[in-house]
Amino acid sequence: SPSTRHCPWKMNQLPPKSPVASPVSESTNSRVEALDNLSMDSFWLEVENIKQSAEAEQEECSLADVKTQEEGDAEAEWLQDAGLSELLGDTDKDKDNLVLLSTLTRTQAAAVQRRLDTYSRSRRRRNKQPVRHVRDIFGVAGSQDTTAEKEESSPDPLWHNLRTSNTQRKTQDYSCTVRNPGKEEVFNMDVAYSEQAAVLLKGSFLSESRKLKDGNALTRFKIPKGRLGVTRIGDLSAQDMKKIPTLALIELTALCDILGFELKRNKAAKLKTTEKRLFGVPLNTLLENDQKLLPNTKVPLLLQALLSCLEKRGLETEGILRVSGSQTRIKSLEQKLERDFYSGLFCWDEVHQNDVSGLLKRFIRELPAPLLTAEYLPAFAAVQNIPDLKQRLQALNLLILILPESNRNTLKALLEFLSKVVARENNNKMNLWNVSTVMAPNLFMHKGLPNKIPEGKEKQLAEGAADVVRMMIHYQDLLWTVSSFLVAQVRKLNESNNKRYQFCDKRIKNLLRRIHADKDKVEKNQGEPSKIVKVHASLLLKDSLEVHLNNATRVADVLRQFQKNLGQNGWNIVNTVNLLKCNNSTECTNLLLYEVGGNIGEHCLDPDTYLLDLYHINPHAEWIIKQNPSYPRMF
Repeated sequence: SPSTRHCPWKMNQLPPKSPVASPVSESTNSRVEALDNLSMDSFWLEVENIKQSAEAEQEECSLADVKTQEEGDAEAEWLQDAGLSELLGDTDKDKDNLVLLSTLTRTQAAAVQRRLDTYSRSRRRRNKQPVRHVRDIFGVAGSQDTTAEKEESSPDPLWHNLRTSNTQRKTQDYSCTVRNPGKEEVFNMDVAYSEQAAVLLKGSFLSESRKLKDGNALTRFKIPKGRLGVTRIGDLSAQDMKKIPTLALIELTALCDILGFELKRNKAAKLKTTEKRLFGVPLNTLLENDQKLLPNTKVPLLLQALLSCLEKRGLETEGILRVSGSQTRIKSLEQKLERDFYSGLFCWDEVHQNDVSGLLKRFIRELPAPLLTAEYLPAFAAVQNIPDLKQRLQALNLLILILPESNRNTLKALLEFLSKVVARENNNKMNLWNVSTVMAPNLFMHKGLPNKIPEGKEKQLAEGAADVVRMMIHYQDLLWTVSSFLVAQVRKLNESNNKRYQFCDKRIKNLLRRIHADKDKVEKNQGEPSKIVKVHASLLLKDSLEVHLNNATRVADVLRQFQKNLGQNGWNIVNTVNLLKCNNSTECTNLLLYEVGGNIGEHCLDPDTYLLDLYHINPHAEWIIKQNPSYPRMF
């Protein structure tokens, strides 16, 4: 019945486990109090506009109701999504999935083990055929103890430490929301977030309580560049990026376990078909249609057109996004777009900018599934419940990596536009908080999910949702970075596909000890002080560039050397390349260096990557200079 259906606001909380309920509620309340001076009028006005629009068209839910899963079902679905379906006992599945286990950190392995144990217990309770035991898969025979019995008689030290830490957290102060506003803090991406959180808990880390006085006083974070540089989304090949969501899901789950939260996910919903071509069409369908017209399209052409129109004539408009256009005109424009957009007959020049912003928000709301996906909308909204700002950003970073590529690219295009709106605040009177409060209902309230907010929670949940949008806008450069530890796990996955470990230990963590010990042996032999390598530029030159590497050689140095020697030394130039004159600034060049093969598919390298270090990690790769795809090809 309608009264039992879950709504986004209700489902999108990460319910804290009982030992930590007190600190979480105190933290959330402190952030709500800190935001008291920030107006939420725009949020509620937008909610009212959405309701009126829906009532006028008598829209029906396009997503299936969310049903409560039986015990064990959620764990089974999680193991499948995490690429570990082999652990469920499905022998028909590709055993290569088990290679994923070889990349896990200690906290990630514990998260997998916990869900496997829960699944095993639920299967036994249902009197079904016993699930395959981990030790059976890893080749151990003899012991007849069940996973649950083993856990109870000889508990994993990690679980004991986590339970002890969670119990002790009652006495700790976790009300810090913005630490050192205005100052710069380090955002470590070299070590898994869950491992960082475990260290903080083990050391009884105390956060200094600070309340947010200014709505725009957000901490500045800096990602320290290690010897291997920074990897952005888009720097990795599609083949390697497909491995990232499963790794990110395991890491997010491990992080939530450490913080004492339960990661809630909705079941994937069935989408209704529509006869429309633009509004209310699934993202993948839109992109498939668009790619027939313009290959390699990554963001729907309609959204690109809406954003382009607003960027040209709407950024200076006072109250843009907040001031509602005419619902009658917006509906009429939607019909004209459906009819004329792909034929190129639609004229944007005469369209009022507030109507265009209304179309933009309508496009987002009309998607059959939420832009943040029905599965992970609960987790995005629940980020507000994580007390510490850095850990909230860590969770958001992982969630964005989990999103399907089409959703992630579309979200990025939207956030980049919203940043431009905020940058014109002096003219359009729309600061970061204003923009966040207007856009939050459009992202978190979906017509396929009932939008009734639980009584008494309206203000807290509304401000929390707006705060999540604010973080996504303000920290989008950080959030669209692939953590170094995830890239390292991708490398390990690729290596393990060619190397089979004998799975013969009782617990996943014992397997990891052996694998990491093997890794340490390899790393001890990586001490070459210099190396001569060849860098290829097959699209530009028939010859290769010979480069002498030492501990100080960076990608930027190689590209600078290539530019300096291009056309000299008798090189046989295949094509004339348009080199940009940027005062010797490598960042402005139209050339990039890629790492190809070995333990990576293809990786666009950061200019500050130290190449000898990279060679030691991936000695079998080729290095290829290519033209930056963001620059127009000149040949």
